[in-house]
Amino acid sequence: MGLQPRALPDFPWDSLVPFRERAQEHPDGVVDLSVGTPVDATPELIQDALRAAADAPGYPTTLGTADLRAAVGEWYARTRGVPGVGLDGVLPTVGSKELVAWLPALLGLGAGDAVVFPASAYPTYAVGATLTGATPVAADDPDAWADRTDVKLVWINSPSNPTGEVLSKEQLRRIVRQARAVGAVVASDECYAALPWSEPWVTDGIPSVLDPEVCDGSHEGLLSVYSLSKQSNLAGYRAAFVAGDPALIKALVEVRKHAGMIVPAPVQAAMTVALRDDAHVAAQREIYRARREALLPAVQGAGFQVSGSEAGLYLWATRGEDCWDTIAALADQGIVAAPGVFYGEAGAQHVRIALTASDERIAQAVNRLYKLK
Repeated sequence: MGLQPRALPDFPWDSLVPFRERAQEHPDGVVDLSVGTPVDATPELIQDALRAAADAPGYPTTLGTADLRAAVGEWYARTRGVPGVGLDGVLPTVGSKELVAWLPALLGLGAGDAVVFPASAYPTYAVGATLTGATPVAADDPDAWADRTDVKLVWINSPSNPTGEVLSKEQLRRIVRQARAVGAVVASDECYAALPWSEPWVTDGIPSVLDPEVCDGSHEGLLSVYSLSKQSNLAGYRAAFVAGDPALIKALVEVRKHAGMIVPAPVQAAMTVALRDDAHVAAQREIYRARREALLPAVQGAGFQVSGSEAGLYLWATRGEDCWDTIAALADQGIVAAPGVFYGEAGAQHVRIALTASDERIAQAVNRLYKLK
């Protein structure tokens, strides 16, 4: 008898292949604005830290070095308005996607449990629930699951991928209180928090679920998930972490010890240096700001309405038509974007346009968008 894996959805990006091939026929080459993968160089100080730690013959610890965990706590206090993240409240992870996919399993969820995530969302939230046999629930309003005692995990994503929307402290507080009322863990995916574009977020910063005003001064039942892929161009390092409730962190560490889910020692050293340097983060943010300021008016000039997009690496745009029709029209101009339906039926008339392309490719996209009919 053959293996019977969980019934997972088709990998969405495979369906984009013919449109990418169509875009590649453009005489001036393709402009790929679909996948949000960084294209700029990893800062030299981080590369230097990786090289300096390259002699690493022994096994690293699953929990991570004390120096890395201290750097994470310092970073939360300095940049996120979150004091009091101690060494026992931090765990490095092999990128953030693996944690998103495996968190329901790491928490011991299964059949009869429900996992809530936003209506327009990174598809891995639903995949993580499916892998354990839990029930995926797409819902933006906490009232939709207010009395459901089967809800065991609630995902927040602010700033959102794909919409770029930011949840206020009041909105976050409402979700936290509702989750606590039903006994659910809240995991907040905050990977784009270093990239605000609109007020009040530029001035005040994007709030974390661990903010004292959000969590009523307690991290109990709360996890903040963060990645250095975006702010430090470390996608290739698989450098991320989760922080929050020490009891939850301890439980995650114990399972991960058995599973061998460990961040390599040189990467931990590089992360420590990256987290203590804010200058490279500010410089990268300005690069993305310039690309956004070039791309946004061109997208709007091509007849798109851009909603959300207050933060992060994407423009969430619609022409009021099926997203695949938009994808085809863009492909004819040599541009590849992500269909909104990849992120749920709520995005069926939207496309996600990434800022993660070189300045030269962004300039090409701007020129081509003005020709879009």
